[in-house]
Amino acid sequence: MNKYLVLTAAVGYNFHQIEFFIKSLRKYYNDEICVAVDDKNENLENGLKQYNCNIIKTKVHKNETINKRNELFSAYLKDKNYNNILLCDSRDIYFQGNPFEYEYQSPINFFLEDYRIKDCPYNSNWILKTYGKIEYDNISDKTILCSGTVLGSNNKILEYLDLLKKYGSNYKYKKKLKYLLTFRPDPEGRGCEQGHANYLVHKKIIKDFYLHSNSKGPVATVFYLKKIIFDDKSRLINDIGKPYLLVHQYDKRWGEFSQNVNSYKESL
Repeated sequence: MNKYLVLTAAVGYNFHQIEFFIKSLRKYYNDEICVAVDDKNENLENGLKQYNCNIIKTKVHKNETINKRNELFSAYLKDKNYNNILLCDSRDIYFQGNPFEYEYQSPINFFLEDYRIKDCPYNSNWILKTYGKIEYDNISDKTILCSGTVLGSNNKILEYLDLLKKYGSNYKYKKKLKYLLTFRPDPEGRGCEQGHANYLVHKKIIKDFYLHSNSKGPVATVFYLKKIIFDDKSRLINDIGKPYLLVHQYDKRWGEFSQNVNSYKESL
């Protein structure tokens, strides 16, 4: 059995855009990394190979990747077996430790933000446009979980990916009429995978999960993070004084992050 896998997608990016992700991860983590990339993106492929990454080549358009990456991930995981897998975004993530070096509570782990679904227009829209008003009302008081960071056992990740595919197929995002008539993708539907993830978890369709606090857990999703505190090594720390292992969406708060992020980059 292989040990660990970090599985991500970088379709539509150049190497410079995800170098911070890869470089910071490799500082702490020596096991397998696999990245889905554009079919003919030699710049990205060559850069990733310098960091000993495996590659999934795809023809999926960059605007569709976020909602179709799970099919790519499922295909890659077929006939493989890892102790634990991290599914994550790439461009807006950096690492401050090995993401697997933590005492996780359950076979699959999700990481909360600091906002309720009903208080976020993006998350509200994804659920309303896929599951409708009644189901939205059932879970709108729940705290948002971020589908851009999910960590679990091999079997549980496969189950999660299968459920995302099933529910994504059965509950398609309801496009605005102008996009429906022209067969174009509705740009507001990008990211509706997150709506499906929140539905699966908050309706307890997937079992045996654990929800980690944004303020005290190992992962920071900073778009709605209430406290931004750095230590003397320019690492973002949580409410119990420990550096987060993974920092997500830092570019959404660049005014608060830029000085420390640049200092942290220089230390790598």
